Amino acid sequence: MAQLLKKTVHLPLNNDVQIIQDFKPEDVNLEYTGIKIIDIKEHGFYEEATEAFEICIVALTGKIDVSDGENTYNDLGTRDSVFEKIPTDSIYISREHHIQISAVKDSRVIICYSPCDEVRPTELIPASENGVEDRGKYSNQRHVHNILPDTHTASEKLLVVEVYTDQGNWSSYPPHKHDVDNLPDESFLEEIYYHEMNPDKGFVFQRVYTDDLSLDETMTVQNGEVVIVPKGYHPVAVPDGYNGYYLNVMAGPKKVWKFNNQKDHEWIIDRK
Repeated sequence: MAQLLKKTVHLPLNNDVQIIQDFKPEDVNLEYTGIKIIDIKEHGFYEEATEAFEICIVALTGKIDVSDGENTYNDLGTRDSVFEKIPTDSIYISREHHIQISAVKDSRVIICYSPCDEVRPTELIPASENGVEDRGKYSNQRHVHNILPDTHTASEKLLVVEVYTDQGNWSSYPPHKHDVDNLPDESFLEEIYYHEMNPDKGFVFQRVYTDDLSLDETMTVQNGEVVIVPKGYHPVAVPDGYNGYYLNVMAGPKKVWKFNNQKDHEWIIDRK
């Protein structure tokens, strides 16, 4: 089932680190996709072993140094708020590494997970290499930063993207899905949404549903919360007065993003 995961805070290792969300695939009945959101105070650090997972570390806000156990990548991060609407730095690290993330200043970090088979080279994904695009028209407009798209060769399974949706607009719309392993027509990708709002007291609505409505959940999502999309369509609506941001983590058996729109609503794409 789809799940709305409420904000939870606990302190691991030291008082300079707060884990905001922490879900490996098995924690949320997924096979391929996990996420962790961490707040690290200035001069604080967080460390873990990647074990059987490949990861993408996104310097969401603030500035961090990242070590993969062999090399250190300094001063990653470009913004103090996601709503500056500029891309940020990320880094891909494969399985069987020991990572350490150190905060140069107060930072929020997202770690995206997927189990993988290969040990691959660590690869820095600088902000300047994010693919930036605008999609949609009318009330279906959003601004996109492609961090780790399916065309990026660093990862084995992981895809990562940031999306901005202004007030009064819809996103992931018309409703689309990618839950059938039937390439070249459609790929199977599990998906996790991490949401923020500006101002942060706002909320958005997200519906996750299948054609037969055996899954049909509509959720009110608040700042810092996570939505799990195991299958089905998953549109997002942003109310007037508030702007929405989300970071998507996707993964599946093949790193291909091939979706299908719900046929009943596909007509809106070509309307005049």
